[in-house]
Amino acid sequence: ITCLSDYYIMEFMDSPEDERARLVSCLGAFRQYWSTLPQESHDQCVQWIVRFIHSQHSPKRIAFLYDCLATAVETSLLPPRMVCQALVSSDSLEWERTQLWALTFKLIRKIIGGVDYKGVRDLLKAVMDKIQTVPNFMSSAVVQQLLAAREVVEYILDRNACLLPAYFAVTEIRKLYPEGALSHWLLGSLISDLVDSFRPTARINSICGRCSLLPVVNNSGVICSSWKLDPSTLCFPLRGMLPYDKELSEPQTGLLRYVLEQPYSRDMVCNMLGINKECKQRCPFLEDQLVDLVVYAMEQSETEEQFDGGTSQLLWQHLSSQLIFFVLFQFASFPHMVQSLHQKLDGRGLIKGRDHLMWVLLQFISGSIQKNALADFLPVMKLFDLLYPEKECIPVPDINKPQSMHAFAITCIWIHLNRKAQNDNSKLQIPIPHSLKLQHEFLQQSLCNKSLPMTDYKIALLCNAYSTNSECFKLPMGVLVDTIDGNTSMRITLPGTNCMASGSVMPLPMNLLDSLTVHTKMSLIHSIATRVIKLARAKSSLALAPALVETYSRGLVYMEIESLGIKGFISQLLPDVFKSHAWGILHTLLEMFSYRMHHIQPHYRMQLLSHLHSLTAVPQTNQNQLHLCVESTALRLITALGNSEVQPQFTRFLNDPKTMLSAESEELNRALILTLARATHVTDFFTGSDSIQGTWCKDILQTIMNFTPHNWASHTLSCFPAPLQAFFKQNNVPQESRFNLKKNVEEEYRKWKSMTVENDIITHFSMQGSPPLFLCLLWKMLLETDHINQIGFRCSTRVSRIGARALVAHVRTFADFLVYELSTSAGGQQLNKCIEILNDMVWKYNIVTLDRLILCLAMRSHEENEAQVCYFIIHLLLLKPNDFRSRVSDFLKENAPEHWLQSDWHTKHMTYHKKYPEKLYFEGLGEQVNPPIQLHSQYLPIYFSNVCLRFLPVFDIVIHRFLELLPVSKSLETLLDHLGGLYKFHARPVTYLYNTLHYYERHLRDRTNLKRKLVHAIMSSLKDNRMPGWCLSETYLKCGMNPREDSVWIPDDTYYCKSPGPFPNCDWRFNEFPNPATHALHVTCVELMALAVPGKDVGNALLNVVLQSQPLVPRESITAWMNAIGLVITVLPEPYRIVLHDRIVSVISSALLSSETEWVGYPFQLLDFTACHRSYSEMHCSYVLALAHAVWHHSSIGQLSLIPKFLSEVLKPIVKTEFQLLYVYHLVGPFLQRFQQERTRCMLKIGVVFYEMLQAVDQHSKHLAYMDPICDFLYHIKYIFTEDSVEDQVERIICSLRPAMRLRLRFITHISKMEPAAAASTVTSVPQSSSVSFIRTVTVY
Repeated sequence: ITCLSDYYIMEFMDSPEDERARLVSCLGAFRQYWSTLPQESHDQCVQWIVRFIHSQHSPKRIAFLYDCLATAVETSLLPPRMVCQALVSSDSLEWERTQLWALTFKLIRKIIGGVDYKGVRDLLKAVMDKIQTVPNFMSSAVVQQLLAAREVVEYILDRNACLLPAYFAVTEIRKLYPEGALSHWLLGSLISDLVDSFRPTARINSICGRCSLLPVVNNSGVICSSWKLDPSTLCFPLRGMLPYDKELSEPQTGLLRYVLEQPYSRDMVCNMLGINKECKQRCPFLEDQLVDLVVYAMEQSETEEQFDGGTSQLLWQHLSSQLIFFVLFQFASFPHMVQSLHQKLDGRGLIKGRDHLMWVLLQFISGSIQKNALADFLPVMKLFDLLYPEKECIPVPDINKPQSMHAFAITCIWIHLNRKAQNDNSKLQIPIPHSLKLQHEFLQQSLCNKSLPMTDYKIALLCNAYSTNSECFKLPMGVLVDTIDGNTSMRITLPGTNCMASGSVMPLPMNLLDSLTVHTKMSLIHSIATRVIKLARAKSSLALAPALVETYSRGLVYMEIESLGIKGFISQLLPDVFKSHAWGILHTLLEMFSYRMHHIQPHYRMQLLSHLHSLTAVPQTNQNQLHLCVESTALRLITALGNSEVQPQFTRFLNDPKTMLSAESEELNRALILTLARATHVTDFFTGSDSIQGTWCKDILQTIMNFTPHNWASHTLSCFPAPLQAFFKQNNVPQESRFNLKKNVEEEYRKWKSMTVENDIITHFSMQGSPPLFLCLLWKMLLETDHINQIGFRCSTRVSRIGARALVAHVRTFADFLVYELSTSAGGQQLNKCIEILNDMVWKYNIVTLDRLILCLAMRSHEENEAQVCYFIIHLLLLKPNDFRSRVSDFLKENAPEHWLQSDWHTKHMTYHKKYPEKLYFEGLGEQVNPPIQLHSQYLPIYFSNVCLRFLPVFDIVIHRFLELLPVSKSLETLLDHLGGLYKFHARPVTYLYNTLHYYERHLRDRTNLKRKLVHAIMSSLKDNRMPGWCLSETYLKCGMNPREDSVWIPDDTYYCKSPGPFPNCDWRFNEFPNPATHALHVTCVELMALAVPGKDVGNALLNVVLQSQPLVPRESITAWMNAIGLVITVLPEPYRIVLHDRIVSVISSALLSSETEWVGYPFQLLDFTACHRSYSEMHCSYVLALAHAVWHHSSIGQLSLIPKFLSEVLKPIVKTEFQLLYVYHLVGPFLQRFQQERTRCMLKIGVVFYEMLQAVDQHSKHLAYMDPICDFLYHIKYIFTEDSVEDQVERIICSLRPAMRLRLRFITHISKMEPAAAASTVTSVPQSSSVSFIRTVTVY
């Protein structure tokens, strides 16, 4: 204290020499004191020092003390970060003390160069917070002193000083001053200039025209992260605090609304917004868009003359389903939506669609009013006052028309509201308005009529109006159920022996079901399911009525009743029936699933597949008919898996893959492997991988090989993706010698002929564990004797008792034996006889079914000559005898695939089965022996299936096997000519054709006739059941379908530009595709792949649609065309897509980018496609950039995984100039976020390649004009994506760069720790004596 007092006394008396001496003394004393302080007290001590200085009032004294503090920092006595933080955080640092303010920030400006870059970031934030305390209005006299704080900020933001990455600075600035917020006046243009300098970085990370890119709902690419939005803002989840373009930072209402408009889009909406059923989270943006869609539908209704199957009706149906789902799971609030509707419809005069709107609201009200408060539904009354202003009574509509249900909707709503008020004993009275009295009276009169005919819609009307009134609802609902369940005293026969069912055969028509509210449909479905379970538990011998089964299948098409519909079917009904061992009903339910259900969500299908595999453990299911049905259903489930469904569904079962695989059926497991190969090929899942190690399919394949070890023929294996090929080559299974098989058959047949005692023969050949050779013996017997004797028949019946699953092993062995036998024999006569015998075994003796035998033959592994023989057997067996062809011909002639429109399916079904009865238990064999033996096997009820329909999934596999082997192409063409008509009944004919053309693109590349034949056979089978223009364009049908060997049709540019027009409207609930866009995408790709033009030429032609001037492509809709081309190219095979890489190489190699000369403009403006396009100043390079972004935005992650290799092997050797480097950054930068989320290893590879390219440019270029944007982008990559993952690889590269670049990038690596701060030299030296004096002073204090 004494020393300090002395100092103050001598302050104005000491000479400078005395001051220096005193300072030296003080610094020495303080150094000694500082060394005794524990580390944790240092910060507190510095704060004391600052508090002491700030308590002084003499500016000269403060300046002197600050100089001493600076000297202490300069001599490394005090850490600069600690001092700066203590200064800025001092409560005494206020703008009113202008001299203290100025001196403090001058000191910070002196010493901040020694602060580490993270400390500088914190100081920048603290300084800007201090500046925020300065008011907007003040005297100009003090402004000059306040500017010292600005100088600190200016120094921190100086890119040449490099105190911290500018990326840190802009992040802190954007937090304090978001987009649109003005910076403090004291900072002037400092902030805006720095933010503007980051706009190029933001653009590098932005997809060109992203707001104009739209997905195809249910396409393979939509499950990725490209379309995700923030549910609270509806904005794209942009990474980093960069100044992105305004349109990218705005709510993407257009994108959400577009997706909401698409049928079957609710899963994608939930995926986009990150919402799920478990977390009931209201989303106001979703609510608003649903309301806007309703308003749009009201506007559309104003322009439609009739409401009968048109666009408006489809839209209202879709809206009803969407509203119920999103409101039911509380993603949208019903009362809020109704109030919003009232606001948006008020004064619009939209009246024509009012009945349809009330019908939509009735759907939700009738189903939820019992569980919710009455107040939630009262806003509908306000909407009624707006839309129904009539004073007179609204007339009763024609009850014979389904549209009358909509007209009655508002009256039904009032009835439900009144019922709710009565049940709640509410004081609120809701009298029926005068305008609805006629309709209400009609309903009351109809309710009194106990005899309700099914000739009009009165029953539906009563159900809709009184579904919440159990007393009134019982009668009309009872009539509906009785209509389809039939009179219990009436009986009808079903196919098979001793199979009877209830007598009703006519199902409820779809028009009637569509006229029921959701609540009524749920009650109907519940009644049907209850009836089925009751019969199952009672083990009734009476089968379900055909009308009930057909109606039930139609009811399951409604997504809005999912919980009682398909979910109840899979999760409750099937297990209950199985538990009751009601095998007939189980057979019926599986038939329904195979032939009557549409658009079932994949997780339900996988759940059913798991159920089916679990059935193999139950002995009762080891029966021919049920086993055939189970395997046929499983085969359909497996082969119908979509390309984008395989991975997400199977990854759900990684912990226990056995549940999704067959423990016994080699055919089903082979079908699964083929599906897996096709899906991974189409989605490019294995791109960049040489092995399946570490992938989701490794355990699946390993489990399959443990269950059913097998090999693949080389021609089949060659089509697999490379990692799958490697797996099967590594896991090769030794194959049984075909020669030994024949030898064993000959040996057993000799035993057969040599044994004389009948019982010995039967015992020997039906012994448990005997080799599965019995079918081979029957074949030999028929070949030599043309008949099977009594002993053979008895052996057959005894062998059949081992069960259907064991019999399949006999069929596999027989298939191998047959192929070997015929491949080693010669002579056409012998071959003809063999085929006749084989045909008799199927149709005459009923030993094996055709579909089972063909499937086994097609799935066996044969090479070269044996493979050709195998396919030749299939060909002859299907076509040479007339048995199967006549069945196919009659079935196609008498039946149509639109089952939902038919009322007489059962009649035609029975007629067909009477003409061609199904026999599955060796009945024919019993009839042929002498004397004939009549077998009376108990058949399960058959409602939908027959050999033609069961053969369809097998035919799919047969076609693929034939495509793999070049020598059998002609046989395949013949098969398509005779049996292609079956594709009229295929559930997914266009998808199958798309998958086939895609997967076998390499095989079909030079076989244009076969490709055309395949397309023609499948598409022409549907011509009588589809509207013109539903699939192939008129140009293609006219020019591309006609075979021209001499002159192949090559389409011109107009062909690729010409739009075929809108597709005909259809009921998407029963269509192959869920919405028009998905349909359009698939049929477009099928037509493009069907062209007799190389894929590379087609790909270039597609790119030229937007890259070259086309009169048919309007300039104002160029981004929409780019979006369409991006969608199409990404779902075509690789040869069609890879041409984009060639275009990119061409642009980067062009003189414009490879030249060292200056551009005419700022490169970042020239690469901003959207702005340049609006100003008519775009260039070819920006067009290619925008198109590449459109394509890659729609690409699967597998397709994007080609980018790292493309960068490192193709582009890296080319990139030498700064312009080329910036172009590559613009090209790939926007997709780093997706790589990080979906395939991190690719992101890390790209990050390293970016530095390697920079190194090449740095070595090649004399001057770099855009170092700052380049460095900003690399810092963005580090702090947002790679962090320290690539630090070791890039440190060497950064050390080799020119000094200015190295200085800017030093914070990315350890260089920042090894090199002193560049700005440290700017700190002014202070005389040592002053420092010592200062330390003494502070010590005394």
